Amino acid sequence: MTGLPPDIWQPVWLTVELAVITTVILLIVGTPIAWWLARSKAAWKEGVAAIVAMPLVLPPTVLGFYLLVLMGPDGPGGAIAGLWGGRTLAFTFGGLVFGSVIYSMPFVVQPIRNAFDAIGDRPLEVAATLRASPLKTFWTVAVPLARPGFLAGAVLGFAHTVGEFGIVLMIGGNIPGRTKVLSVAIYDYVETSQWREANILAGGMAAFAFVVILTMMMLEKRTARLRG
Repeated sequence: MTGLPPDIWQPVWLTVELAVITTVILLIVGTPIAWWLARSKAAWKEGVAAIVAMPLVLPPTVLGFYLLVLMGPDGPGGAIAGLWGGRTLAFTFGGLVFGSVIYSMPFVVQPIRNAFDAIGDRPLEVAATLRASPLKTFWTVAVPLARPGFLAGAVLGFAHTVGEFGIVLMIGGNIPGRTKVLSVAIYDYVETSQWREANILAGGMAAFAFVVILTMMMLEKRTARLRG
């Protein structure tokens, strides 16, 4: 498009990269958490579930503050960054990934947990009578049956990461090419009265939100049809 700054798409690609990496990590980390929450008989498992769900109700400024402390020079993040000569994980792309994983975790864990809960005991007991190991039962029975939950978790985790603002601004700042993601870029364009650029990016976000909601509705209908 003529008249647009050449770097307008840079935050878009950075946001897509952040969302993809975050979603993959969340599926890897969130799946065993969701499985444990669905299958464990521990009395304190709901306490763990509450901790996982806290980003749903915590203000981004509160979570962002503690993430800054955690990733700062005096926190564990500073020690990790020191391994390659850095001082902090804050205001880096790696820090954005870490913060996004924490902030978007409930959006991935909860749908997968619900899908595991919906399986019930019967399919797993049948697999056990056929002498399938717990690991084989998980991969060949539980995971295929919970596929709608994985799809929903992946879509929600990706979409939530794309739409982050408060957390990424606090822990990443506004560094072009490194931490300036889509939501921050829109805010920056509005602040500098670049309405055309802000409108293009905001319109794209609105269209993306519509696609996400439509996808979730279709997934819910498909899941209900399979259960029926």
